[in-house]
Amino acid sequence: MNIEQPGKHEHQRLVEVWEASVRATHDFLDEQDLIALKPLILEQYLDAVELKCARNEDGAIVGFSGVHDGNLEMLFVAPQARGTGVGSLLISHAIQHQGITKVDVNEQNEQALAFYRHIGFQVTGRSPLDGQGKPYPILHMCLGTG
Repeated sequence: MNIEQPGKHEHQRLVEVWEASVRATHDFLDEQDLIALKPLILEQYLDAVELKCARNEDGAIVGFSGVHDGNLEMLFVAPQARGTGVGSLLISHAIQHQGITKVDVNEQNEQALAFYRHIGFQVTGRSPLDGQGKPYPILHMCLGTG
């Protein structure tokens, strides 16, 4: 598995990975919220972060991360690649090479919360609303003791 920077021409594939991943893990989201987020991911959010993608042996993108200012802003793994170490590889790279120390996670996404805790992140705060002002609480996490 290789970690590299995806090209702008691959952003549509990243959105496909994002959508498949969210549908598999964010069952608390309303369909309308997902539909509203999709163009924002493609047109704004991907350009606001330093992207890295994981490619399988065939060169296909099976996961990606986005980092900004020491924060892991996004980490998504294609459903067929879950449990294969893609997420661990991406977050290890982000910690070691991109200097991340913080991540925000949806409180209802228990799998992601357990994953980040396993890596060594600890909850340091909570916001009742997500970044779009929706009632999806966000847990703020910091690597180590915060």
